[in-house]
Amino acid sequence: MAVEIGKLVSEVKERIELDELSGKTIAIDAYNTIYQFLSIIRQPDGTPLTDSKGRVTSHLSGLFHRSMNLLEARIQPVFVFDGIPSALKQRALEARMHRRDEARRHWSEALEKGMVEEARTYAMASTRIDRDIVDSSKELLGMMGIPWIQAPGEGEAQSARMTRDGIVYASASQDYDSFLLGATTVIRNLAISGRRKLPGRNVYVNVSIERACTGDLLKKLGIDQRMLIMLGALVGTDFNTGVDRVGPMTALKIVREHKTQDGVSSYVKQKYGTDIRDELGSVIGIFENPETAAMTAEKLESMIEDAKPDRAGLTRFMCVEHGFSEERISKHVDRLVEMRNGPSQKGINKWL
Repeated sequence: MAVEIGKLVSEVKERIELDELSGKTIAIDAYNTIYQFLSIIRQPDGTPLTDSKGRVTSHLSGLFHRSMNLLEARIQPVFVFDGIPSALKQRALEARMHRRDEARRHWSEALEKGMVEEARTYAMASTRIDRDIVDSSKELLGMMGIPWIQAPGEGEAQSARMTRDGIVYASASQDYDSFLLGATTVIRNLAISGRRKLPGRNVYVNVSIERACTGDLLKKLGIDQRMLIMLGALVGTDFNTGVDRVGPMTALKIVREHKTQDGVSSYVKQKYGTDIRDELGSVIGIFENPETAAMTAEKLESMIEDAKPDRAGLTRFMCVEHGFSEERISKHVDRLVEMRNGPSQKGINKWL
C-alpha cells in the first residue's frame, strides 16, 4: 500500500494538458507505469494482450504508444526502474503478491461462471510484473531511443532526487510517496490520461493529468518535510501499517500539534495505546535517506543524445517477435526517427 494522502494533495493539485509539459524532461517511475498498462490494456474478460508464444505484450503496447505521445508533445521521458527493495518494502511486496494470487483465483472462478465484468476487475487486481516484462520494457525503450535508468533502490526515490537536483522538471508516478520523498514537482496520470471505464460499472470517466508541488503542499498544510513523513507513517506506507483509526486528517492534526518524532510517538501511545517510536524512526530514515545514485545534468544529457532509435530493430521487435501490426507500427517508427534526428533534439537545456 502506497501512502494514502490523496485527500490532502487535492488541496494543491491542478489539472493540466499534456502540451503544458512541452519542452520538459520528466523522470517516470517505470514499474508504476508498466503496472498501469498491464492492468488497463486487457481484453473484455481480463486476459492481457499476448503474442503467438503466449508472452504478455500489454506493457509493450502501452509503453510504445504513450512514449510516442510524449515525444510528439516535445516531452523528454526518462524511465527509472526499481532496484533491490529494502527489507521493510519486501514485506509489503509479499503481502501484495498474496492479494494478487487471491485475485487470480477469483478471476478464474468468475470466468468459469461467465461473469465477464467481475472477471476483468479481478484480472486487473491480479497484475504482476516479472523479470521478462521488465527486460522487454527496457529493450523496447532502448530501441526507441528513450533513456532509462536502473536505480539502486526505489525508482520513485531516484526520480525525486533528480527533481531536487534540478536535472529533471518533475517525477511522474501514481503513488503519493513522491511527496514524502521530497520530489519538487509530481505529475500524476501521465500514462493513463483519457477516457476510462470504471471497473465493474458501465460508467466512463475522464482521467486528467495532474500536477502538484511538494513545497505548495507543505505550505498549505502548515508543516515541514519531516512532519509530512510522520503524517504518512501514521496513515500507513509501504514500510509500515500505520495506526488504526488514524486517517489523513487526524494524522495532520497530530503532527501539527505535536511536531516532533518524540511528541508524536508519545501522543499516539497515550491516545491509541500503540508504541510507534521505533517504527516512526525507521520510516523517517527511509524517506529522508533513500538509496539513490548521483546523476548530473551532463550525464543525463549524454544519455539523451546517445539514445538513438533503431528502425530495423524496433520493427523486428514489435512486429516479428511480438505480433504487432507492421502497418501501424512502421508509421510511428518513421515519425520517431524523424523527430529524433531533428535539430530540436540537441541538448538537455531544451528539455528543462
